[in-house]
Amino acid sequence: MSDPGPQGLPSGGDGTRAVRAGLPEPVKYEPTLPGPVFAAHFHLPGEPTGPYTYGRDENPTWTLLERAVGELEAPGEDGVETLVFASGMAAISSVLFSRLRSGDAVVLPGDGYQALPLVRAQLEAYGIEVRTAPTGGDAQLDVLDGAKLLWIETPSNPGLDVCDIRRLASEAHARGALVAVDNTLATPLGQRPLELGADFSVASGTKQLTGHGDLLLGYVTGRDAEAMSAVRRWRKIVGAIPGPMEAWLAHRSLATLQLRVERQSANALAVAEALRDWPEELGVRYPGLPADPSYAIASRQMRGFGCVVSFTLPTRARAERFLDTLRLVDDATSFGGVRSTAERRGRWGGDAVPEGFIRMSVGAEDPEDLVADVLRALDESAG
Repeated sequence: MSDPGPQGLPSGGDGTRAVRAGLPEPVKYEPTLPGPVFAAHFHLPGEPTGPYTYGRDENPTWTLLERAVGELEAPGEDGVETLVFASGMAAISSVLFSRLRSGDAVVLPGDGYQALPLVRAQLEAYGIEVRTAPTGGDAQLDVLDGAKLLWIETPSNPGLDVCDIRRLASEAHARGALVAVDNTLATPLGQRPLELGADFSVASGTKQLTGHGDLLLGYVTGRDAEAMSAVRRWRKIVGAIPGPMEAWLAHRSLATLQLRVERQSANALAVAEALRDWPEELGVRYPGLPADPSYAIASRQMRGFGCVVSFTLPTRARAERFLDTLRLVDDATSFGGVRSTAERRGRWGGDAVPEGFIRMSVGAEDPEDLVADVLRALDESAG
């Protein structure tokens, strides 16, 4: 395999960056994106001075993907490092458990991803104080004093509330806390937490970053060398590494990220507007709607509003009839794929949402077809 050195990508638009990110320097007769490197070990005569020694530590396929994600999260910025993981939760855990010790305090969102209560229980078992606050209204400020780490999820999943990253990062740093932002829902094209002052941008690459619902992946991007060294050490200790095939598929998928984000965001807005205008009050949430409570802050710090729309039907039975009636939208969990999905989020537990709450991930289908399908399902499920 050729040396996977960065191309020194010039500044440019998101589409150009997504298509070119992380590619090695061109070498005659070699592929533009080398195939996955399957190796548990590498030839290693003499002193181990090279970059690749053992498959749990480094892999050339990871290297290319990590450089690509770094170019998207912090374009043109030197000193930024990205580490890829086996899943989004592996990435989240690496930051929390590498930075926190017994006696420390951490602030988590009280309305975040449903696996966070499991994380909280484990942190508390290790003697770490866990404080929670809702995302909206920058409520984290009320519980920030003395914390070592502030964890932000904005927009929140599944409620789609938004907080002011720049303000919270500034306040947290003034009080001696690091700041991590879960950037899964926004993607690096919708929001760049490091530019807004965060220390870590963390995401599940399972979702819209890769966009096809066919792999699990996570990543952490940060600019502090010591902090990222600790994250890297945690990855090595627990072995939470991605397979080379998953890493290669993820890198391949980045080439269409801008196309997918643009189409899915436009579709999500069209669906949200149709739901907003439906005769029933559905409590529609989408940060791109001007009347949404999150719109003011989101429009200042986000470059796109994402592909997830939420709304609430009156009862669990109505929600289940609605999902059963949809034809273009699959009843499935996760979000960000090119094929639209929706689910009654309360079926999992762990989210403080009504029984009829629907989280819809809007895909890349024709918007007219999606809107027609959603409105037809609303009408037919009302009886």
